[in-house]
Formats: sequence, structure tokens, C-alpha cells
Amino acid sequence: STAKFTKNPNAKVFTDDDREVQPGSGEAGMVASGGLVPIGYFKDPEKSARTFRTIDGKRYSFPGDMAMLAEDGSLILLGRGSQVINSGGEKIFPEEVEEAVKRVAGVVDCLVVGIDDEKFGQAVTAVASLAEGATVTEAEVIAGVKRDLAHYKAPKKVVFVAHVPRAPNGKADYTTTKQLANDALDLGS
Repeated sequence: STAKFTKNPNAKVFTDDDREVQPGSGEAGMVASGGLVPIGYFKDPEKSARTFRTIDGKRYSFPGDMAMLAEDGSLILLGRGSQVINSGGEKIFPEEVEEAVKRVAGVVDCLVVGIDDEKFGQAVTAVASLAEGATVTEAEVIAGVKRDLAHYKAPKKVVFVAHVPRAPNGKADYTTTKQLANDALDLGS
């Protein structure tokens, strides 16, 4: 199953030009948390300016998460801007694709990375693990994602592994995942 997040009353989602994203608009923005917000980072004015901003007289912290708002006001987390895949001129958030891959019957876990590609710049590549005894093909994963998301977000390739690389706390290990994908696709690094 995939997670659904209730928005804290002090949280908002803002576009790059500081417009508040409206529920159900389909517009993506950066999650901002209001309330008790620090003044800034010690001796780091540049990072402070990026992370702590004032919009319409209210101070917010921007931790780096991108999201949309569902019609019911719940947060649809898209991921961190630092992991965005640029493919064919489109920005694709790995976490959104990962959740779609995990909805395919038989898939237990997945991480998605961008692999260098001459045609697309980066090709969306899924690294997935399967439930014991499950048989899932690359074509089934790609078709499953295309049922849930825009076709351009679907993986171009799927690499199946015994275990998706994660830290002991469950955090995604994108560096190892990218290396696994490159090795499996015989691309080196």
C-alpha cells in the first residue's frame, strides 16, 4: 500500500513564485512548514535564505520536499528536488513512480533512478524486488505504471533484485541503486 499524508494546519505548498498551491489543482510545489520556525542556520546565510522564507508576512521552513494537494487537501508527496529525473524535457519525481511500481501485484519494494540516455537525457529506471514466488515481467511493471501515471513517467527499464538497497533505517540508497541499475544494464557508472 502507499502512504497518504494529512496536511498539518501550519503546512502549505508553494510554487516557485510563492503562490499557494490549491487542492486538486494538479500543480506541484514545495512543502513549507509554518509555526515555530528558526531564524536560520548558524553562520550559513545562503542556506538560511533557501530554507527559511517569509511569504505574505508569515515565516516558513522549506525542507526540500515537493508535493501536490489532493482535492481533499491531503498531501501527495512527490519527493525531493535533488532526486528529480530529467527525461525528454520532463521532470519526473522518483518517489511517485516508485509508489506506482509498488502497486503492481508481486512487487514488494522499488527505487527509481535516472540512467544516462542519449535520446532522453535520463531514462527512468526501476530497481524492484518481488514477493517470494512471484513472477512479474518488465512489461507488466511498465504497463502497471502507465495505468496510474502519465506514460512518460513509466520506467524504460526494470531491474529485478533480491533486495532493494536501503539503509538500516529504511532510507532509500539511491547511489547504490543507480550502480546496480548501471551494472545490470551493462552501462558501468
